[in-house]
Amino acid sequence: MTLLVPFDGSALSEAALARATEFGGLMDEEVVALTVIPEDADYALERGWIGEAEPFDVETVEGSMRQRVSELAPEATFRTAIPQGDDPTATQAMDVARTVREVAADVGATIVFVGSENAGRVSAPLSSVGNPISEDPRYDVHIVRHAGR
Repeated sequence: MTLLVPFDGSALSEAALARATEFGGLMDEEVVALTVIPEDADYALERGWIGEAEPFDVETVEGSMRQRVSELAPEATFRTAIPQGDDPTATQAMDVARTVREVAADVGATIVFVGSENAGRVSAPLSSVGNPISEDPRYDVHIVRHAGR
């Protein structure tokens, strides 16, 4: 069994990583933290991956996320992916969600721990990647809606 955690450095993704790590330790299962990095400076700026005046560089973001995962969950495997935006009608959130689902299949994830305020709600915003990930029947989903628990 592999536990997959989409990790963007947000408080909710950190909480999801903590919960997956705890669960993985109890069940003796591998935890994979995945950072999906679209090649888009605005996306990186919105997530706080780079500062206002900093140039965008995938390798720099990857190194920063790798370090954060290592500090939070040293036993977790870290992985990155760059979405291959093949569908010109897809939103960036759709590309990120598709990439997470592809990696989930690749690693044989049985549970995906998603940090999302919006996943699973009746009305899902287009910017949320949680909802499309939670709809995939190939794995169970643990939705983390609160960072402080």
